[in-house]
Amino acid sequence: MIEPTTPMYCANHPTVETSLRCNKCGKPICAKCAIRMPTGYRCKECVRGQLRIFDTAVWYDYLLGFLIAGVLGFLASLLASLISRVGFIGWFLIIIGAPTAGIIIAEGVRLVIRKHRSRALFITIASAVIVGALPVILTQLITLNLFSLIFQGIYLFIATPVVYTRLSGIQLNR
Repeated sequence: MIEPTTPMYCANHPTVETSLRCNKCGKPICAKCAIRMPTGYRCKECVRGQLRIFDTAVWYDYLLGFLIAGVLGFLASLLASLISRVGFIGWFLIIIGAPTAGIIIAEGVRLVIRKHRSRALFITIASAVIVGALPVILTQLITLNLFSLIFQGIYLFIATPVVYTRLSGIQLNR
């Protein structure tokens, strides 16, 4: 004879009945509180605690990463404006050169921040690439150089995500 079990209720929502438990701490969680992981469901607290292990960035990593990414982004932006003057071949060069510039920026920053990690750090560095390009973009806006502005847009559209994904380790093909 099977004995009826007493119903479990979510630790965060005491009125919601559940049959899920966090696979790390064993706390009962409802579907709203559960976060799917490759190994099962976890509560938000356990996931947050796990993320803290991977966030190794210190305050000066943000400053150094921003400065290096800004300077390298500025130099790459200048190069993109020079490529815009080449003509038809410039279109091929910018499409090939923008991801390469993103990789160079990411690897240059990685050397400075000593492989420290944090999602906020990666966002800061990607933002610095855009901020670094702003002086060149503003100069081209003042001179009404539309063709060069298009190249700047292509460069930023391609290079900025490359910098972020390269630093964060996102893999699109697993």
